[in-house]
Amino acid sequence: MPELPEVEMVVRHLRNLVRGRTILKAQLIRPGLAPDNSPRQFATGLRQATLQEVTRRGKHILLHFDNARSLLVHLRMTGRFLYVEANHADIKHTHALFWLDNSKKLCFVDPRHFGLMELTPTAKLPQSKHLHKLAPEPFSQEFSDEYLYAVLKRSKQPIKLTLLDQTKVLGLGNIYASEVLHRSRINPRLGANQLSRPRTTRLQREIVTVLNEAITNNSTMNTDPEDISGSYTGGVFESMTMVYEREGLPCYTCEQPIRRFTQSGRSTYYCAQCQSK
Repeated sequence: MPELPEVEMVVRHLRNLVRGRTILKAQLIRPGLAPDNSPRQFATGLRQATLQEVTRRGKHILLHFDNARSLLVHLRMTGRFLYVEANHADIKHTHALFWLDNSKKLCFVDPRHFGLMELTPTAKLPQSKHLHKLAPEPFSQEFSDEYLYAVLKRSKQPIKLTLLDQTKVLGLGNIYASEVLHRSRINPRLGANQLSRPRTTRLQREIVTVLNEAITNNSTMNTDPEDISGSYTGGVFESMTMVYEREGLPCYTCEQPIRRFTQSGRSTYYCAQCQSK
């Protein structure tokens, strides 16, 4: 599933490719993609709308139009935008189409059917049920070590699971949660409320550092809408991960084998020696 760095890269691609473009026609092919909008509302609300800006809130992509409407998009597991010629043949698993004023079209493909869209008045975005409970942006001043320490003290969950809760810590998924815990030398099974203030300070710093590094190195996925090869994994940052999907391989720090176990149905990777407590 795309995490914050992947979503940020999609936002930057879309900003470069379609900002300033007008949607001549929009079609919601799979109604379940936008359950709060009928196909007619979707098409009418986007027809002749010019895209003014593309932003991000957590893992949500926000496309803002000149008609005071915004399209909220969550990629979930397999959602992806593809940017092709307007007369390009239909692409398998396309669930929404946007014909643009430059003889191009934007396709939203989603083989697993987990993606989400919602067309809503821009002024109401902060109150959206998808956004209003989210934690502060990790690159904002609000995401301080004081904030994180207070949040963790209220959670009895294992620290790994707490990091995945978007209402507490925003932007981390399974890959980066394992990475920041390893770099912070924190056992993923440790109760979140057991973290000391100094260790929380280091954790907060590593969260920001790892997310920044992933964005700088183009994340873990192929997020380019102009690349329709179907490849959605194998990005540059994947070769820089220290524990994720390295079970049995030697830790870069101590050379002990990386271990894997399951937490709430998800694989957690860690070094038992470097992250012993």
